[in-house]
Amino acid sequence: MKKIITLAVIMVATLSAFMAYTHYKNGNDYSYDIQDQPLVDVESWVYQLQDADPDLIASSDFDLIVMDYSADGTEENKYTLEEINNIEENGIIPIAYISIGEAEDYRFYWQDEWNKNPPSWLGKENTEWVGNYKVKYWEERWKTIVKEYLDKVINQGFLGVYLDIIDGFEYWSDPDNGEDIHPSEKETAGRMIDFLVEIASYCRDEKGKAGFYIIPQNGERILDYDADGSYLETISGIGVESIWYDGITPLPSSDVEERIQYLDDISGADKVVFSVDYVDDGTGYFGENKHRIDDYLTKASNKGYISYVARSDFELDELNNPF
Repeated sequence: MKKIITLAVIMVATLSAFMAYTHYKNGNDYSYDIQDQPLVDVESWVYQLQDADPDLIASSDFDLIVMDYSADGTEENKYTLEEINNIEENGIIPIAYISIGEAEDYRFYWQDEWNKNPPSWLGKENTEWVGNYKVKYWEERWKTIVKEYLDKVINQGFLGVYLDIIDGFEYWSDPDNGEDIHPSEKETAGRMIDFLVEIASYCRDEKGKAGFYIIPQNGERILDYDADGSYLETISGIGVESIWYDGITPLPSSDVEERIQYLDDISGADKVVFSVDYVDDGTGYFGENKHRIDDYLTKASNKGYISYVARSDFELDELNNPF
């Protein structure tokens, strides 16, 4: 009996030290050490996707920056390794924005011929964002493009990625989207979870960046389909837009509570919630604008979220400080 107990203790200790998460889906095996999953330890963040100035960022008081890999989104104006390293050396975590659920026609991978003869994985144009196209994110050609993108930002010195259009799983399951296929939401959500886990494994295992941050944006309802907990285990945190306000307009409490119940699960798993509401109308920190900003910050603070006040034009083209 004593030998059995001793063996059990050794097995538990070994598992604790070397436990790895392995996700099997469609014949693929994505593995990485749970002990390497990075926790984001910051008190502030900033979100700028256009015209970001690395020197200005490096001299700011923010702890983490989500930014594009390029000043204007093009390959010609991408940031250098030295510029991104300077941000990190000044105590700020540089995180690269990548859309994994839409293709953008100004990116390095876009081919002009796709405008007339789109590949099979390319969906319809987003009516709210000209030049952005839904993608069948589970198809290998798109995954290859995303991995090329990941190679770029890793080589630039970024310490993680901020993955947008996670909620693409909702689009592809919508029978009214005008596309040629409409899988069930369970299937499209499962494919998105698999894709995110594959991205994490690629960065942390294949590229040797064990502490690489994986931060999805929005799409928190995908947790309804995270039966084995792989999505929640994989992510370093989540970015969420417009929880309490749609621009400067307060959202119904029912809408807010519906989202917060998912965010509670994420924060309850010791994952950071990065919140951004576009509540600053640019008129200055007084009057209605001050009241709205303060209301948002108070609500975010009460939930333990890391908040950022963005301008209500949704441009994300500055390091906004409304105070």
